[in-house]
Amino acid sequence: MTAEIEANLQAVRERIAATARRVGRNPAEITLVAVSKTRPVEVIRAAYELGLRDFGENRIEEAETKFGLLPDDIRWHMVGHVQSRKAARAVTPYVLVHSVDRMKLARRLDRFAGEAGRTLPILLEVNVSGEASKYGLHPAEVEPAVEAMRGFEHLRIQGLMTMAPIVPDPEEARPVFVALRALRQRLVQHFPDLDWRHLSMGMTDDFEVAVEEGATIVRIGRAIFGERH
Repeated sequence: MTAEIEANLQAVRERIAATARRVGRNPAEITLVAVSKTRPVEVIRAAYELGLRDFGENRIEEAETKFGLLPDDIRWHMVGHVQSRKAARAVTPYVLVHSVDRMKLARRLDRFAGEAGRTLPILLEVNVSGEASKYGLHPAEVEPAVEAMRGFEHLRIQGLMTMAPIVPDPEEARPVFVALRALRQRLVQHFPDLDWRHLSMGMTDDFEVAVEEGATIVRIGRAIFGERH
């Protein structure tokens, strides 16, 4: 198991680095988040022992079964949809919540972060593709949401996240990544006092295109861990 993960991880890192250099970027600018949803603890531990520290979970309940069984220096990312009634549980374990997709959730995260005595870094999830099956703010909703959220004392916006459609050719996902980058550029102009460092975009099937278009975080599961069984 470890040997397979090691080979996969090396290949992914090499692909990220080669793609970054091809477009004049520093590979060190790109954080690899290993999406560990449905993966057992021993698989995550094997990846940890190979040097991975950033892991992404989709479901709060599943993630909570893993925290106490793995090293404390893992940086957990919440990359899946967060129900508002579970917002309190999304505050303390995560270094970054990628999937803030509505004002109700942002308000609750701000409240619970305040009660926990911390400032929570977040990304705004944007449904660039407009697919009904995907969560996220409509692009036109982002600026009003930012205007409202900038007054929250316990949230720190650090950028944007999106999920591209599942398509046979990764090139078909490029317009989604281009649009998210353009949206961030507008937000930098309109809200220069805020932190827009991150574009979380790109998964196993399309992460090289995402890196070409400016991704600073890629969320990769299958290419590291193999197919789910």
